[in-house]
Amino acid sequence: MRNDLQNLEISSKELENLTNLPVNSQLIIIRNFLIKFCKKILAQIKGSEGATVIFLGFSVTIFAYLIVDVFIKIFAGWINIPSWLLLIVLTFLGYASTQSFLYYWWRNQQKILKKNMTTSLEILLKDVERYNSVIKAIDINDQIEDAGNAGVSIKERDKVIAALKLTKADLIRALRTERILRENKNFILSNTELFTNNLATLTAMQVTEQATEHGRLLNEALQIALDVQYEMKTLQSQSNM
Repeated sequence: MRNDLQNLEISSKELENLTNLPVNSQLIIIRNFLIKFCKKILAQIKGSEGATVIFLGFSVTIFAYLIVDVFIKIFAGWINIPSWLLLIVLTFLGYASTQSFLYYWWRNQQKILKKNMTTSLEILLKDVERYNSVIKAIDINDQIEDAGNAGVSIKERDKVIAALKLTKADLIRALRTERILRENKNFILSNTELFTNNLATLTAMQVTEQATEHGRLLNEALQIALDVQYEMKTLQSQSNM
């Protein structure tokens, strides 16, 4: 990603900090990690590190077996099942317990999100997704250009980047304002600068452009800004009730 795009994207962590909600919470599936881990191990076994990986794998397995075996003999002599079978059972129970905890944690996060989700926040989150999609599209286009396709370069790139910076600023202001009103329903907004956006500047830039690639990107930024302005007005009206 080029330097002028580095800090434009609104990351998942930044979005959660702005909303104070787990808007990007996802259920962690241990099985998926195990599959990826096994594929990585198999790839290494097939490579030059195969002998080392196999040795480490056997060493860890034998070490775990010995620990379980010693534990049974010292603290649980009444257990009559083989140590290797107990190791398998403990591994399965550990997996099941961890996955259950992760599911419970994710479900709790979803309940918190659903409880605090507002119409304005839902629209703003969609606008953030659209905004980040524009950043991604420009990045892909840059990669195609860097591969030797000079004809796909975005003309007047500086104007596109400037428009995206203004759009990001408006999105951040709107998200901060929504959070304040959501967390303080009876709070009368006193920071009027939060409602000052750069829509006029964006509009002036977009009107002068023709239907080119950079013009299309400017128009996308303008459309997002229009949505933000509408939501800001809605938030203002809510605060005056």
